[in-house]
Amino acid sequence: MATTPESPALAALASQPAYVPAQSSPVKAPAAVAEGSPPDESDGRFRRCEATLGHTFGDQQLLTQSLTHASIARTRLESNERLEFLGDAIMGTVVCEYLFATYPEYAEGELTRIKSSVVSRNTCARLSQELGIGECLLLGKGLAVHERIPESILAAAFESVVAALYLDGGWDVTRKFLLKTLGSEIENIAQSTHGQNYKSQLQQLSQKDFSETPVYRLLDEKGPDHSKCFQVAAAIGEKLYPSAWGPNKKEAEQHAARNALKTLNSPESEIEEPAPAVEPTATVVEPTATVVEPTATVVEPTATVVEDPQ
Repeated sequence: MATTPESPALAALASQPAYVPAQSSPVKAPAAVAEGSPPDESDGRFRRCEATLGHTFGDQQLLTQSLTHASIARTRLESNERLEFLGDAIMGTVVCEYLFATYPEYAEGELTRIKSSVVSRNTCARLSQELGIGECLLLGKGLAVHERIPESILAAAFESVVAALYLDGGWDVTRKFLLKTLGSEIENIAQSTHGQNYKSQLQQLSQKDFSETPVYRLLDEKGPDHSKCFQVAAAIGEKLYPSAWGPNKKEAEQHAARNALKTLNSPESEIEEPAPAVEPTATVVEPTATVVEPTATVVEPTATVVEDPQ
């Protein structure tokens, strides 16, 4: 993929000399080092961090500040909070540019959802942990004694290191690191989001084929207030598609969109034929007449002659 030219704002920022923070007084975590002692530049943690980033810092103070939490800095301006702000914007720019170029078939809503997941606190914290950035942090004694570093601190550290990398190494170095680190993350989220977002797919199909935006009609709801289920159907113009049930309206709409997509993508759905009429079958029972012939019994009279005696 061709390298994207820097935006005017980023180009102006890159042309400025690297910001050098005032000397902070961090302690090493988790080792017990007296507060006020400067970090040892030969500390193996900084070398490990540089190896993770694939960049050797010309300005070690940038790397130091990016790993300095507010709990150990003399002032908040000397902590990594400002770098966190910049790193968040840089991550968003790299991810948005990559999504725009890589997924031309995805609508704006899908791209926004993917970007939000990729640059979320959860993702940044997990990557910080996996890359070992959390082990390089300079924390105050109150945090250093904890077995687990809070997720918010880990996420902020990742963004801060990204900003330091940008200020010291430039756009191309930072972009290469982020795409290498986030590439599989972006792909996984993009595939799952596109595969499950039936509403978005239906909207694209509907606007392309019918110049209409689908609407969702609530047909019924059942169950008690704490455990309702909803029946929803998608409609495009005057056409109402098969309905679906869901434990909430949002999920029911997704199921309804899936039903509509199945109908639209089915060859049989292109021809709407009325249900065949069923002709009633009449069974005619011919009456059977049984003629009973009367039988006449003729009784012949018998005459008895009595002889008259003489």
